[in-house]
Amino acid sequence: MADLSGEVVEGCRLPVLRRNQDNENEWPLAEILSVKEIPGRKLYYVHYIDFNKRLDEWVTPDRLDLKKLQFPKKEAKTPTKNGLPGSRPSSPERDVRKSLDLNVQSASAPSRGKTLPTPKRKAEPVSLATQVTAATPVPSLPSSTETSQASVFPAIRDSFVIKSRDEHELLTTNGTPRRLIPSQPGRKRKNCGGTDEMVKVFQNNSPRCSSIYLLPGEDSQDSSDGIPSAPRMTGSLVSDRSHDDIITRMKNIDCIELGRHRLKPWYFSPYPQELTTLPILYLCEFCLKYLKSLKCLQRHLTKCNLRHPPGNEIYRKGTISFFEIDGRKNKTYSQNLCLLAKCFLDHKTLYYDTDPFLFYVMTEYDLKGFHIVGYFSKEKESTEDYNVACILTLPPYQRRGYGKLLIEFSYELSKVEGRTGTPEKPLSDLGLLSYRSYWSQTILEILMDLKSENGERPQITINEISEITSVKKEDVISTLQYLNLINYYKGQYILTLAEEIVEGHERAMQKRHLRIDPKCLHFTPKDWSKRGKW
Repeated sequence: MADLSGEVVEGCRLPVLRRNQDNENEWPLAEILSVKEIPGRKLYYVHYIDFNKRLDEWVTPDRLDLKKLQFPKKEAKTPTKNGLPGSRPSSPERDVRKSLDLNVQSASAPSRGKTLPTPKRKAEPVSLATQVTAATPVPSLPSSTETSQASVFPAIRDSFVIKSRDEHELLTTNGTPRRLIPSQPGRKRKNCGGTDEMVKVFQNNSPRCSSIYLLPGEDSQDSSDGIPSAPRMTGSLVSDRSHDDIITRMKNIDCIELGRHRLKPWYFSPYPQELTTLPILYLCEFCLKYLKSLKCLQRHLTKCNLRHPPGNEIYRKGTISFFEIDGRKNKTYSQNLCLLAKCFLDHKTLYYDTDPFLFYVMTEYDLKGFHIVGYFSKEKESTEDYNVACILTLPPYQRRGYGKLLIEFSYELSKVEGRTGTPEKPLSDLGLLSYRSYWSQTILEILMDLKSENGERPQITINEISEITSVKKEDVISTLQYLNLINYYKGQYILTLAEEIVEGHERAMQKRHLRIDPKCLHFTPKDWSKRGKW
């Protein structure tokens, strides 16, 4: 067994023992990313195949199933051309270029042993916009050229079966929404997207069941439906994954002490190299400065005057406060915040140029000060209507409703700005779950609160739902599809609210105690486009 363990190298795959959520042993297939020797034994850093990277860990040899060891495949050597050593076959592109050059030479002038130089191609920079996934694909809802009114229909006896929709109908295997295919000019197709969709509501047989009729219309001309036509000129935190290597795939920080909490990082974060060997990295919970020892932290606290994040407090209710931080005015704090957030965000990259961003930090107050709970960032100017670039709730505060509170606050800011917004894609797995839950609860809350006025039937459109909630229309439609509410009935698109959906929504709202109070928000939006510099 010792001999076999000595053969385990980076790139090998084999089953590794781990405990699952039920505290049971399992042997998932894992890849060896790194091997290190400490006095007395070897340690292996493993990534569990088809598991999230935050579960990666160092394991001891006794947890490896060496009987099923798979060695990495050796890369094939580059074949030689014409059997001559050191000569590689040309790529088809190069062969075509050579043939073109020969034609140019023969057509221009007879040469006497001279050849024309091949023009060098300039390297074309790849924009992040070409790698950022577009919005979640959804068939657009029908539109009409004029604002149509909706009416309540009499009760019908037709029953609608609500079947569960597989998550992968809307997403690809890695959780990234697919791109939409832009519509061809001059051609019209029957779809569900437009600027003023009619939504008709009527009561079903069950007093807790209702359906919404959607009348067909013309195509939507939203530019956000297709692939971005021009590269983005502003900052983006989307990771293009091109920088991934063996170093960034491994966690480099073992433990972070932040105030009264000790955090176990999930992912790589580019803290200074000399700090990655420490058993614990100490952070000041108010200015987020990183220090190498507890003694250094204690000395720093005697000098640090901050007891809350720098910036303006724009919201306070009870013990919850939000601070708005300009990435240009408070650059050091913003960079430290990004370093901390990168420990728990894998789909985002880190920019030391924080000037194009605003940071909204949520805190919890006690007698010692304002303690950071989570934050989200947004671009000062976004051409794609993004109202969130990165969003994070720190692990000690997760599963307590703070994530949904951050999302709700981002949409409250969009309401004050008078625009609809959407988070920057792709979302992490936890972020996707939080947004889906928020969108579902918000939209169902609107639909269930519809009441008749003066004996008339309730009236609402998809655009009105988007305007009320500031949720982008594409996100409204994708949520309705995810909930499997859209059906086609008698030539019309309808949304059916079944009794189990209504009951599930009511149970979820009873558990949701943390809400944003718009009256406590003191926020004045700025027009960043009119400013020469941020």
